[in-house]
Amino acid sequence: MVFGVSKSGVAAVKLLLKAGASCCFYEQLSSPKIEKSKEELVALGAVDVGEKAEEALDRVDILVLSPGVAINHPLAVRAKKTGKRILGELELGYLFLKTPLVAVTGTNGKTTTITMIGSVLDHAKVPHELVGNIGNPLSGKIDELNAGSLAVTEVSSFQLETVHAFTPHIACILNLSPDHLERHYSYENYIYLKKRILKNMRESEYAVLNYDDETVRGFADDQRAKIVWFSLQERVYGAYKNGEEIFFNYQPVLRLDELSLGGEHNVQNALACVAVCKLLGVENEAIRAALTDFKGVRHRIEFVKTVDGVNFYNDSKGTNTGSTISAVLSMKRPTVLILGGKDKGEEYDELFRILKENAVTHAVLVGESRYKMMDAAARSGFERITVTGDFEGAIRIAKMFCEPGGNVLFSPACASFDMFENYEERGEKFCKIVGELT
Repeated sequence: MVFGVSKSGVAAVKLLLKAGASCCFYEQLSSPKIEKSKEELVALGAVDVGEKAEEALDRVDILVLSPGVAINHPLAVRAKKTGKRILGELELGYLFLKTPLVAVTGTNGKTTTITMIGSVLDHAKVPHELVGNIGNPLSGKIDELNAGSLAVTEVSSFQLETVHAFTPHIACILNLSPDHLERHYSYENYIYLKKRILKNMRESEYAVLNYDDETVRGFADDQRAKIVWFSLQERVYGAYKNGEEIFFNYQPVLRLDELSLGGEHNVQNALACVAVCKLLGVENEAIRAALTDFKGVRHRIEFVKTVDGVNFYNDSKGTNTGSTISAVLSMKRPTVLILGGKDKGEEYDELFRILKENAVTHAVLVGESRYKMMDAAARSGFERITVTGDFEGAIRIAKMFCEPGGNVLFSPACASFDMFENYEERGEKFCKIVGELT
């Protein structure tokens, strides 16, 4: 049984059917898109169990969870109690995979980093597929990968709840800060889940770790895999910044002024990319060409438009405080910040203390988390706030408070699910509203 038929669940059902398995599925949500997916899967031979999921569970051997379904969901708990095997979609895909896999996890920078890696591999003419949490399920790309492509996989904490055999050839952990606490309950459990990406790795494999992150650095203590570091601060075995250059194993790779993206966080992403790509045998020329041309990813500090001298930036992918802080620090002009959305269990006091010390002239708070944020701003002494329940209104208010030559940055530090289906839809809405401003 596959639980959840969004992108990952649909890919899992199709893979199982192709492998000759009898497959049923269960979906507790309803939308036109989901109903269309159900019809497609039934036409392929899968069974929709409807409201009889518990009865159907008694007749299956394996329960496959989509990433959006928590391991403590009552159906998953029942499956565990009755001895059913529980897999995630990522684990399922891995069991069918016959080629090496690169996996990147961390709190922030995952999508940017694997997209950077993909760009380098394009320049080096290395066949590959970007899969996983980037919106391209591993289960849906098995044929292409097994034909000789490298899997470059973005891995989330949700996916790491349900991995067992999953073993990357290269695993990269970018950084860690509190995130998804509404699902994982504590930061300690979140850290434990992230570390699971390393648990099966052997001496022939590589763990690429952020030396500057104390928690990530500590993961090296009990690892069998070869440790390769990346660092903004220290000359390490691996990739590091020294002066105005990036080095790998003490040899120069490229100059910082050759990077197309600004911000210290993007230098860190580039260091991780360099470490992974050098382990894959890529020459410096391809790395330099790719990182010089790299344009970033949608919804991550994405310039939208200048209206009446005000520059608008879409950072809808900024779904936690660490990501928003990185976005704020990348702004070089006075900035009005739009914050808020679906709360993920984080505290916001430190965020507002940092905003107070930087070039944020005003914050507009919107969404479900706006009053929690308002209280945090008060405790932190950040007084320049406006609170609204209207998304379009928040954008217009931000423009009103921004002087010509300044920036309006939409970096919510929250999930999107209070108003939108996902961060992509939220970002598209922001861009549409900005595009209509006059």
